[in-house]
Amino acid sequence: MLELEHVSKSFATVRAVDDISLVIKAGEIFGLIGPNGAGKTTTIRMIAGILQPDSGSIRFNGMPIDENMKNRMGYLPEERGLYKKNKLMDTIVYFGSLKGMTPDQVREKARPWLERFGLAKYANRKLEELSKGNQQKIQFLISTLHDPDLLILDELFAGLDPLNQEMMNEWLHDMKRGGKVILFSTHVMEQAENICDRLCMINKGRVVLEGSPDSIRKQHTRDTIRIEFAGDGSFLASLPGVRNAVFSDSAVELELEPGTDLNAILARAIREIEISRFERIVPSLHQIFIDVVGDSNPVKETTPEPVRPVMAATDPAAKRLFLSGLFLLSFGIIAGVIAVTRTPGIEDFIAPVALTAAGIVRFFQYRRRKKKLAGGTHR
Repeated sequence: MLELEHVSKSFATVRAVDDISLVIKAGEIFGLIGPNGAGKTTTIRMIAGILQPDSGSIRFNGMPIDENMKNRMGYLPEERGLYKKNKLMDTIVYFGSLKGMTPDQVREKARPWLERFGLAKYANRKLEELSKGNQQKIQFLISTLHDPDLLILDELFAGLDPLNQEMMNEWLHDMKRGGKVILFSTHVMEQAENICDRLCMINKGRVVLEGSPDSIRKQHTRDTIRIEFAGDGSFLASLPGVRNAVFSDSAVELELEPGTDLNAILARAIREIEISRFERIVPSLHQIFIDVVGDSNPVKETTPEPVRPVMAATDPAAKRLFLSGLFLLSFGIIAGVIAVTRTPGIEDFIAPVALTAAGIVRFFQYRRRKKKLAGGTHR
C-alpha cells in the first residue's frame, strides 16, 4: 500500500503540491489526472524519490521511500530515456542491472516478452531502428522486468496503436492481479475511465475529486434526461419541471428542475409519442474534467507587458565577453611590449600573439551578441 500524508512541495513562490493525502491499495490501478501544471509530475517524482517533499510523508507498506525501496519500484516517465544508438538487448540488460539483476536473468525474462511484442528479431538492432510505439513497449518492459511491487506509469499508451494498447492493457491487468500497487497518470480521460479502479483529480496542487469512476460520475450526474422517440414531441418542452429542452433528430434532452417527478414525465410521454429510449444522462469523465477544471481556472483577460529591448550593458553574457576581451587584449599588448624590450626570439611572441588574438575574438563575439540583443526583445 502506498500512502501520501499531507504532502506539499513548493518551487520558489509556486506551490506545486498543496497538502495532498492519498492511499493506493495493492491490486488496484489508481489514476492520477489533472490539467497541465496541476502538480501531477511533481507528485509522481516525489513518490519515485526523485524529489523530496517540503512537508508530509510518503510511505510504501509502512516504510519511507529510500534507495533500497527503488529496486522494488518500476517507473515509466512521460519523458522517454532510451539510448537510441545502443542495441535493444544491451539496453534491457543495462537497465536490468540497475535493479540488481544479472545479464542472464535479464535475457531469460526479456526473451518471452520480446517474442510476444514481435520484437525478438530486433534484439541485436539499434533502438533508433524501432518505431515510436515499439520503443514505448521496450520502455514498459524495462520498467517491469524486475517484477516491481510499485509501478508508476506516466502516459503509458503514448505512441501505441489500438492493438498494442490492448496488449499493454492485458499486461497491466496481469500485474494488477499479481497484487501490485499501480499508479497510472494520463491526460486521456477515456483511458482513465476504462482502466482505473479509483481516480484522483488534482488541480492547482490540491485534490479536487477522488473515488471510483462510477462514484465520480454519479456525484456529478445532472438532472437531465434523454428521450428518443417517434412523433411530435414538442409538448415535452412545456411539461411541469422542465427547465430547458434541446431537440435533435428524433430525440430531446430535458434539463429538469430539482425534485421533478420522472415518472410523471414518462407517463405523459408514453401517452403522446412512441418512445424507443428513456435515460438519465450520466456525464463522462471528460465532461466532468472540463466542468471542474474550467470552473476553477477561468480565462482572464490580461494586458500584456510592454515589449522593451534588451540592452548589452545589462546582459551578463555580453558583459563577460567585453571584460574578458579587454583583459586578454591588454595582457597581449603588455606581453608584446615586454618581449620587444628584450632580445626576442620567435617563441617570445607566441604568448603575446595568442592573448591578443583571443582578445580580438572575444570582442567580435561581443559585437555579435550586441547586434543580436539590439534586434531581440524580452518581456
